[in-house]
Amino acid sequence: MKQTHKSRLLEYLVKYKTITSLEAIRDLGNTRLSASIFNLKKDGYIIHTSNVDVPTRWVNADGTKKTTSVAKYELTSAKKADFF
Repeated sequence: MKQTHKSRLLEYLVKYKTITSLEAIRDLGNTRLSASIFNLKKDGYIIHTSNVDVPTRWVNADGTKKTTSVAKYELTSAKKADFF
């Protein structure tokens, strides 16, 4: 079976349960995570989206790290018991 962004993402979500855009780029080479998530949802997979704060390289005046909010996707249920 040919590996696609969608199939690699599904394998990743089954194994690790959650993913962010940075993890998708780093671990899967997927720079269009939201599009891949959209396609999985369209295929019937139930994926919950939440926002999480992550540190940036920038610092506040008091020396603490600034943060930004990113989407975190979690596979909560699948339409199929047999993924592969």
